[in-house]
Amino acid sequence: MTLSCREPFLLSPACKDYLWGGERLKSEFNKTADMTPMAESWECSAHPNGESVVASGEFSGQTLSALLFMHPEILGSHASRIQDGRFPVLLKLIDARDRLSIQVHPDDSYARENEQGQFGKTECWYVLDAEPGAWLICGFAHNMDRETFETRVRESLNNPEDEKSSELIEKYFQKVYVKKDDVFFIPAGTVHAIGRGIMIAEIQENSDLTYRIFDYNRRDKAGNLRELHLDKALEVMKMTAEAEHKQPMRIRRFYKGYAIENLARCKYFDLRRMVLNGNASICATNNSFRVLTCVEGSCKVTWAAGTMIINQKDGHNVMNSDETNVCADYLEIQKGDTLFIPANSVEIKLSGRGVFIDASC
Repeated sequence: MTLSCREPFLLSPACKDYLWGGERLKSEFNKTADMTPMAESWECSAHPNGESVVASGEFSGQTLSALLFMHPEILGSHASRIQDGRFPVLLKLIDARDRLSIQVHPDDSYARENEQGQFGKTECWYVLDAEPGAWLICGFAHNMDRETFETRVRESLNNPEDEKSSELIEKYFQKVYVKKDDVFFIPAGTVHAIGRGIMIAEIQENSDLTYRIFDYNRRDKAGNLRELHLDKALEVMKMTAEAEHKQPMRIRRFYKGYAIENLARCKYFDLRRMVLNGNASICATNNSFRVLTCVEGSCKVTWAAGTMIINQKDGHNVMNSDETNVCADYLEIQKGDTLFIPANSVEIKLSGRGVFIDASC
């Protein structure tokens, strides 16, 4: 691997103007796409429906998928194995000014057989902010049989002007009130919906498969009711009641200049929260790339030419070889910026104070 393939680089996101979005991605997270509303920014994506673009360094201007085609080694051994060499995850920032549709995602097996070999979608949400009283839907409140549920939903859909229809549908699901710093793991097959007034950082499988069950009878820009996918949703949803949601136990590990807190881990991704308080040295191991999205504060990122990683035990503590340590470059990271760190990276020094979503595979 050449040195340039081991150096960090910024990503420019693909943004989405879904009708439930707001303005906070622009006003607070410095997104510049010319769209209103702005619902999502796909911070790290190699999905054809919205690709991130390399925004710094030698490969600036390349899409992430194009860079991966040229240098598949940036994925790392584990990420390549779990997703057959395709980029394994998609990271988003989400501004839900209004509530999202009630929806469900298929698992890998169903998607492979019914959606032309695509991935399913297991995901995890980290709540960046939430208005007082904000809530989301996560699974059924009680065990439900398919026939009864389908009948009730179709009755509601046949009466789109009935203002009580949303209440009749929502009563079947578990509502969870949320606050900043909450974490929700959403396996494929779990019915869910983000409520209004919530900002979320999301990591998910590299998929854009969403089956809408109910969308509050909203209409698109052309005045048409938005498309639903009830038949497919009924085939993939888990209809047993979810246990009352409890926040996971989160262990924080302290290192020189920063701390790492585990948020979620599954076979698809590893999600952490990193708090920077001064100066820190990090890297990505041979196993996986890392993606850092700044959600509070700012920092300066520097690295040295010829740096060799000796200790790759956990990706946090590194040693240098005797090669020349000459500063190769630096980047300034602000709130809303996303930094991609290739697998087997050079040693990277962070200086500043901030909070980062830290993802790998």
